[in-house]
Amino acid sequence: MTPSTSGYRGRFAPSPTGPLHFGSLVAAMASYLDARAHRGDWLVRMEDVDETRSVPGAADDILRTLDAFGFQWQGQVLVQSHRKALYSDVIAELRLERLAFDCGCSRAEISATARQGPEGPIYPGTCRDRLPAGKRARSVRLRVTDQETGFSDRIAGPQRQNLAAELGDFVIRRADGYTAYQLAVVVDDAEQAITQVVRGADLLRSTPRQIYLQGLLGLPTPNYAHVPLVLDPDGHKLSKQDQAHPVAAKDPLPALLSGWDFLGQLPPPEPPASIDAFWQWAIANWDIDRVARPAEP
Repeated sequence: MTPSTSGYRGRFAPSPTGPLHFGSLVAAMASYLDARAHRGDWLVRMEDVDETRSVPGAADDILRTLDAFGFQWQGQVLVQSHRKALYSDVIAELRLERLAFDCGCSRAEISATARQGPEGPIYPGTCRDRLPAGKRARSVRLRVTDQETGFSDRIAGPQRQNLAAELGDFVIRRADGYTAYQLAVVVDDAEQAITQVVRGADLLRSTPRQIYLQGLLGLPTPNYAHVPLVLDPDGHKLSKQDQAHPVAAKDPLPALLSGWDFLGQLPPPEPPASIDAFWQWAIANWDIDRVARPAEP
């Protein structure tokens, strides 16, 4: 497809930990429909920065499934595991400017002394000024300030978070040497000039971290929209690692219509005769205001 001139650039960024399941299909549909309804670009990125979770062949399988379902994306697929040197350069810059620091704490040590926040133990700042005697560097953390970071989500509405009070200095390079997702996604969205991020609500609480990091690096902040998660009967998020509910590439229309319904959209007046007919009608009738507000995390 030829690049858009509308200025809208969206993306779908699955992790190749297994086949595309219905929950991921819903996220892909929302981002794709929003981009196409705005005559924008839609890109695909493989978020395999955590290589320990990647399943051989899963990335190619996901791309084949997207193609079978009629998704069309611009340009080459960006692969995070090919970009380690760039992430390392950004982390080195943050450390040089004393915006990030080496941390020698294990999870067990933090849990033993930290107070609990909405997402677990709040880092108590043990290594913020310097590594205590006897500790070696394990991870790299980003310094956060005692102030609120806010944004207006196109679906979830206004969001505010005080990172220092609710989370503490957070990891940007893990103890196993892999770059943390929070840094990789910020660097990649900026490089790909993403203007609109439409994704699952499991990442809603991560967004203030990403906005804070964008500010430190002087990068633009996209607009965000977080769609509700598809849950299993027990109320848990569908997981590719559990091989949960993979979609059938040989018969895409039923899953597309189910995804359309899950996103709260008005049903077509008659069943579409083909995948192309579905996308043509769906793009023309997409209304993000009909998507349900996600449940509070």
